[in-house]
Amino acid sequence: MRVIGCFLALCLSLAAHAQTFRVSDIRVEGLQRVSAGTVFSAMPIRVGDVLTQADIQNATRELFKIGYFSDVAIKRDGDVLVLVIKERPAINKIELKGNKAIKTENLMDSLKDNNLSEGQIFQRATLEGITQALQREYVNQGRYGASVNIEIEDMPRNQVKVLVKIDEGSPSRIKQINIVGNSSYTEEELVDLFELKTTGMWSWISGNDKYNKEKMKGDLERLESWYMDRGYLNFKIDSSQISLSPDKAKIFITVNITEGDIYRVSDIDLAGDPAIDEQIIRSMILMRKDQIFSQILMTTSEEYVTKRLGNEGYTFAKVEGMPERNDADKTVKITFFIEPGKRAYVNRINFRGNTKTIDEVLRREMRQMEGGSANSAQIENSKVRLERLGFFKEVKVENKEVPGTSDQIDVEYTVEEQPSGSMGLQVGYAQYSGLLFSASIQQNNWFGTGKQVGFSFSHNRYQTAYNFNYNDPYFTPDGVSRGVSLYYTKSDYGSYNVTPYSTNIYGGKLNFGYPISDIERIGFDIGLRSLEVEPTGFSSQEIVRSPLWNPDVGYITQEEYYDLAQKVSGGIDFPEGSYVPDDFSEGMLGAPGFLDVYGDTFNDAQVSMYWLRSTLNRGVLANRGASQQLTFELSLPGGDLQYYKFDYTGQIFTPLTRALTLRLHTRLGYAGAYGDLDELPFFEHYYAGGFGSVRGFERNTLGPRSSPQRREVTTPTVWDDLNGDGIPGNGETGGLAYVLCEDPDAPGAGSSSQNGLVRLCNPGELISDVVLGSTYTSRTRGAFGGNVLIQGGAEILFPLPFIKDQRSIQTTFFVDAGNVFDTDCGATQLNCYGVDIDRINASVGFGLTWISGFGPMTFSIAEPFKENEYDRTEVFQFSLGQTF
Repeated sequence: MRVIGCFLALCLSLAAHAQTFRVSDIRVEGLQRVSAGTVFSAMPIRVGDVLTQADIQNATRELFKIGYFSDVAIKRDGDVLVLVIKERPAINKIELKGNKAIKTENLMDSLKDNNLSEGQIFQRATLEGITQALQREYVNQGRYGASVNIEIEDMPRNQVKVLVKIDEGSPSRIKQINIVGNSSYTEEELVDLFELKTTGMWSWISGNDKYNKEKMKGDLERLESWYMDRGYLNFKIDSSQISLSPDKAKIFITVNITEGDIYRVSDIDLAGDPAIDEQIIRSMILMRKDQIFSQILMTTSEEYVTKRLGNEGYTFAKVEGMPERNDADKTVKITFFIEPGKRAYVNRINFRGNTKTIDEVLRREMRQMEGGSANSAQIENSKVRLERLGFFKEVKVENKEVPGTSDQIDVEYTVEEQPSGSMGLQVGYAQYSGLLFSASIQQNNWFGTGKQVGFSFSHNRYQTAYNFNYNDPYFTPDGVSRGVSLYYTKSDYGSYNVTPYSTNIYGGKLNFGYPISDIERIGFDIGLRSLEVEPTGFSSQEIVRSPLWNPDVGYITQEEYYDLAQKVSGGIDFPEGSYVPDDFSEGMLGAPGFLDVYGDTFNDAQVSMYWLRSTLNRGVLANRGASQQLTFELSLPGGDLQYYKFDYTGQIFTPLTRALTLRLHTRLGYAGAYGDLDELPFFEHYYAGGFGSVRGFERNTLGPRSSPQRREVTTPTVWDDLNGDGIPGNGETGGLAYVLCEDPDAPGAGSSSQNGLVRLCNPGELISDVVLGSTYTSRTRGAFGGNVLIQGGAEILFPLPFIKDQRSIQTTFFVDAGNVFDTDCGATQLNCYGVDIDRINASVGFGLTWISGFGPMTFSIAEPFKENEYDRTEVFQFSLGQTF
């Protein structure tokens, strides 16, 4: 038996020795995408190792662990270890179908955040990961009924296509929001803080009744801030629960809170290193002893102190308010810990994103200088100045520490360029000017130099204009600007809701501007102008006298006219010589028009001066800051015209909420004549109505209207009743004559005929008729304007729903008010009043402006709620592609 046992032990030893071998080389077969290095790094076997069966099993397990292979076989070829590997397929493409509520790129980003992307090795666990990641996105949007179905399609070279079919379902709507645990404030007050709302009348537009996880988080933070700002230092949100109805269509939100007690401030201390005078710091702390604690006041105080330290060069200062509660007497001691750090100096100012605008244009707007002590206010002021240029959609600034130093920073401004001009052919349409054709080169940032250069030709229904302008805002290094403009304009105002007349104007101007400060500027212009006015057959009485009296026609007296009329009514003819017309004189023709007195061609020299103050945050579509401009214009003595104008425009933007901004604006104007002129030239009048004025009323139609033309009253002075019928007939009358007014109270002197004529009879003047009724207020009897302008309004700027980039769009709810008045109204003018606040027109409505690639587009819908008798209203107004 002992012999047999020894034999068996020897056999087993030989078998074991036969299964072990020393590895002289390792060969890998079957790799397509995975590198050999990845295999070798996962293999626990190296060349020279003596292997056992257990080592081979362990190596197989390790290779499976990395997840790249669906099969691994380890074989032996002599002393060479052979790895035969079958790779798992790779995801060649992930395709989403059926998603509308969430954009494809957002869903793909969510998959990437969960390490699921194209090019990844495909595993069955991947399908579960994709399904869960996408369903989480829809749950976060309140779409609890969304489902995800995945199909796998084989592709060449061991790849697969993952087709994800999404059924988004209907969004669940918030049915009820409950707050439990409140006693100091009503549930209505607290729920009103939430951005999420229960379904209401306008929810289909705003979508505020759709549950969103991020919005819910923000609402809970607002709720907590509400209590913390009112002294509830122990306030806490115990839980927030989301419940669904059985059909997953309705959501019920319950928030459980504990209010706690109100705490008052017992003391305020400063700790750390204030770096500046302690009294200055305390003056910027908004909280006082015995005041109810407010978290917002504490954090705002932190910001104020941080900014002040930043202005002193401590750019990386840290200020933290730390409340220390005393639960026994319900007080809190606040300690502001100040860590100013080292005073920082600016090493370099760098610009990024200015692909067009040269660095010099940006650098000259800097108020923070390189090498100087860092000043947060100057750095921010420089940012605002860049935004005001109007060249950029957005400007961002970041302070970066200089590596290897502890007291230096680089200031980096990142800008996003936007169109600052137009070149080429433009076609647009405006409601009043009709089709607009414009060939132009207008660039406010000429080749990135910041200079303004333009040449344009434009033509529309009422105007043809040629213009060249040039302006260098930095003619001198300290910001003195110089510009020049040349122009020619031909206008037909009868097509622009103004009393009919045409002008031809050409001239030129030279202008200079001087900066008083970063936000204030004064300017001076001087120009020469030649102006020709052409009346039309419909020009008003104020422009040119009507009728055009024929010097070959004489007049008879009013008494003779009535005597003659009685003979006609009695059938008594009057032969030649019965009434002899006399020649009329200039004084009998009534008041002359402006052109009758001063001619129709004028040459004058004009000077204007202005003061401008602006803190607006943008050059185009501003929404923060304020601006004011006062302008005085004077036509110099020695020219054909002598008049002056004062104009004031102002606006201010005030934030109401994070999304809403209030804009208040006004424009005031007054003009008058002096010297040889007895009245302000009518072509210098103010007008109101339409865009830029009072929307809801037709453009230029507010205020005084022109007087209608007059028709001469004539009568035949000869009647020879040839047929004896007692009625004047063709061929029986002759010797036309005008009629001289002697007594305005005489019968028929002021009577109205069936044709709507009003007879004008001024003693010593020839009698004429004026057309009233609908013809009087028609477009040929357009607005005449006046010498006093009062207009203004209030707007609430609000973001447009569903538009992600709001920088080129501005939407407003507005109230406009204004009118034009005249201090010297004509006797026959309608709607003409001296300054009278009761005559101010007003409207309310919505407006939208979009700075598109085609050009500015402006729309408004307005309803007048206060108007005068002869005003013309217009609810919808628009302008496309015109100069902004």
